[in-house]
Amino acid sequence: VQLQASGGGLVQAGGSLRLSCAASGRTFSNSVMAWFRQAPGKEREFVAYIKWNGVTDYADSVKGRFTISRDNGKNTCYLQMNSLKPEETAVYYCARRAEPFGTRVASMYNYWGQGTQVTVSS
Repeated sequence: VQLQASGGGLVQAGGSLRLSCAASGRTFSNSVMAWFRQAPGKEREFVAYIKWNGVTDYADSVKGRFTISRDNGKNTCYLQMNSLKPEETAVYYCARRAEPFGTRVASMYNYWGQGTQVTVSS
């Protein structure tokens, strides 16, 4: 299983970015996909997950601004990020969990992408 994250970049505060995570493997449609982020000197933190049936969960800090979605036909997960803030500058990672139950705990995810840098300027 491989995950390839893309879509990061430099954006001004208040701007938007859309991250993509392309996954390999025939069981993508049954898995939980998630996004985490890690800023320099900080621990990796949960952003959002989406279950196989479309059920989602978000960190309180991103609710109403970020939207996670998935296209099982394309084996791809997305994170639409709006109204970005400078403090959200981080490397964003996509992750996949083989078990069908969603979780905010990073260690419960089996596979990780390489990360994509998001920089929000003030």
